[in-house]
Amino acid sequence: MSRRSRSPRRRYEREEDGYVSKFRRDDRGHQYESESRSNNDRERRHRRDEGRMEGTSRDYDERRRERERERDRQRYDSGRERYDDRSAARRSASPRTRDSRPRERGSHSASPSVQSPDKAKPDFKPSGLLAAETNTVKAADGTTTVLKYNEPPEARKPVQGWRLYVFKDSEQVELLHIHRQSAYLVGRDRLVADIALDHPSCSKQHAVFQYRYVQEKDEFGSSKGVVKPFIIDLESTNGTLVNDEAIPAARYYELKAGDVIKFGLSTREYVLLHDEAS
Repeated sequence: MSRRSRSPRRRYEREEDGYVSKFRRDDRGHQYESESRSNNDRERRHRRDEGRMEGTSRDYDERRRERERERDRQRYDSGRERYDDRSAARRSASPRTRDSRPRERGSHSASPSVQSPDKAKPDFKPSGLLAAETNTVKAADGTTTVLKYNEPPEARKPVQGWRLYVFKDSEQVELLHIHRQSAYLVGRDRLVADIALDHPSCSKQHAVFQYRYVQEKDEFGSSKGVVKPFIIDLESTNGTLVNDEAIPAARYYELKAGDVIKFGLSTREYVLLHDEAS
C-alpha cells in the first residue's frame, strides 16, 4: 500500500475524568495514548505525594503533641518535687526566736526590765448598766428614778392576809393591807414607793417588805415550804428598827406577827399582824 493511500494520522480528543486524552496512530497504524498515560502517571504521583505529605504532617503533629505532653509532665513533676522539698524544710526548721531578728542600726540592747505595756484586757464583769436600764422608772414630767432593789428568785405572794397598823402617839392613823403582792417598797420617793414616808430622816428608798418561800422544819422534824415575811434595809441613812433594835443593812430580817417597825427617826410605829393573829 502506498504512503498516500494510508489514512492520515487522526487525533482523537475526548474529556475523561477532568483531563484531555489524545489518541494517535504511528506509521504502522498502532494507536497509543502517550499523553493520557503521562497525565495519569503524573496525577497518581501527585496524589501519592500528597498522601505521603499528609501522613508525614500527621505524624509530625502527633510527635509534637507527644513531646509537649512529655515536657509538661516533666515540668509538673519537677515543680512538685521542689514544693515538697520546701515544705519539708519549712516543717523541720525551728521557729525564729526574738533574739534572731535583725536589730536596728545604731540601737543598743534593751534592758530586760523594759517591756511594752500590755494591751487592755476585756472585762466581762457586769457593769450594772443593763440592770439600771431595766430598773429605771420614768415619771410623767420626764424625771427618772433607778430602783435600788430587785426581788430574789424565791419571792412569792403571801397566803395569809398580812396587814400593817400605823400608830402615831398611841393612836392608829392608818391601816395598810400588804398581802396583794410579793414586795412593798418603803420610802420618800412617791414615784417608786409602795408605802410613802414623809419624815425627812427617811431615805427615798428606805426599806422593803419582802415575802420569801423558805423551808422550815415542824415539831416532827419534817421540812415543808412556807411563805414568810422579811424586811431588808436598803442601806438607808438612819436605818430601820424592829422592836426598837436596829437591823443590819442589806440583809433579810425575818418578821413575825406583832413586830413593831420604825423607819429613821420617825415616831410612827408600824405593827405587823395577819388575819389569824389573836
